[in-house]
Amino acid sequence: MSDLYWLTDEQMDRLQLFFPKSHGRPRVDDCRVLSGIIFVNRNGLRWRDAPREYGPHKTLYNRWKRWGAMGIFTRMMDGLAAGKAEPRTIMIDATCLKAHRTASSLRLKKGSGPPDRPHQRRDEHEAACRHRSERTTAELLHDSRTDQ
Repeated sequence: MSDLYWLTDEQMDRLQLFFPKSHGRPRVDDCRVLSGIIFVNRNGLRWRDAPREYGPHKTLYNRWKRWGAMGIFTRMMDGLAAGKAEPRTIMIDATCLKAHRTASSLRLKKGSGPPDRPHQRRDEHEAACRHRSERTTAELLHDSRTDQ
């Protein structure tokens, strides 16, 4: 896959300060894992859908979860923002909204309308309902025979 996202050596040098120290066994390649985390979040993928080039999806998820709980990503953003001369806002949004396939074709229920629009013909509707209930059986039979 040629559309994979990889952090450059220059970017990794800037981020190296923010990584926690490894205790015990050395960690797997931070560049590969962090690039995978960014790729998954940027594209709104599930962890298990991460390309194999980034390593096991469980490693990506565990690193993201642990570093998020430790505040590593917050420190990265604060540190990168502090390096700029003027204050700026840096935000990451990984919002993913899903809707059922029939959600776009649902019809409004009878009597309901958008909340911001007033009920324009409510009086006319109520008057028609009253008129229908006042009609006699003979009138209804007469109307049904003329329709045929």
